[in-house]
Amino acid sequence: MSSPKVAAFRKTTFNSAHKLYRKDWSDEKNKEVFGLCANEHYHGHNYRLDVKVVGEIDPETGYVIDLKLLNDLIENEVKERFDHKNLNLDCPEFKDLNPTGENIVVVIHNLLRAKLSTKYELQVRLWETERNYFEYPV
Repeated sequence: MSSPKVAAFRKTTFNSAHKLYRKDWSDEKNKEVFGLCANEHYHGHNYRLDVKVVGEIDPETGYVIDLKLLNDLIENEVKERFDHKNLNLDCPEFKDLNPTGENIVVVIHNLLRAKLSTKYELQVRLWETERNYFEYPV
């Protein structure tokens, strides 16, 4: 008989600058579509990241996942890569990908998914502001 499935969550924050911009569009079109987010001098967010891992409780440890290991994974794959960085200029993940909240949450999910055992389900929620957040997968 299998153990019950439980969700374990880890929350963190990071700060990044970005601008929403398509290189193949004129400055006027970028400003029309992205508004203030297309500011040529960039703008920043204090992002909050919620990582949800779902799995069976390990009968030996009583854990779904060791939250220290999950924290280390988030630190290594997300915070070291994106914290206090300009996403457009400093992060190769966004060299050719517009760093919208939607794209950032998918990139973060994929980075974590690549390092996390397939026995876990993974969902990532990225808060860009107190009122705006993105979740992947849905």
